[in-house]
Amino acid sequence: MGFYEKQMTVKEPLVIAGRHVKRYEVVTPGLEITDGIREAAYEFLPKIYPDFADPTPPATVTVLHRSAAGMYLNAYNWVWDNVLHCRTAVSGDQPFLGSTDPDLRHFSVIPKDLIGCVWELPPLSHERDAWVRHVLEPDVPDFEAYLGDTMAEGLVGR
Repeated sequence: MGFYEKQMTVKEPLVIAGRHVKRYEVVTPGLEITDGIREAAYEFLPKIYPDFADPTPPATVTVLHRSAAGMYLNAYNWVWDNVLHCRTAVSGDQPFLGSTDPDLRHFSVIPKDLIGCVWELPPLSHERDAWVRHVLEPDVPDFEAYLGDTMAEGLVGR
């Protein structure tokens, strides 16, 4: 099995169904995430939000990943003040993950307990530190500062 790094970019945060969404994208060399795929992913996103009430500021970190096998949408949702809730979705013909539609715009929830691959996990370390720095440590949480604090773009995987 060969290993190579992939390109990660940062997109502007959005508010989707009441949650502030910080967005990262990871792309396998030679592929792209089209606007149609991106729109379908973020339309699907609320289906993988937490399904319980929580007083934590409504923040989600997404990693949208285009691989040779298909698309992955990871939603890392802050809950209970200091916990990440994770749900993931997939598109493309990947029966092992519960997706058999080859259309990359048709997402479905991954029924397995997966949190991300080696290319999707690097932003989580940054996001954990940013949450502590801006939301948990200050006497008055600075949610806006958290939303503006993202990992630098570049190669990921190592």
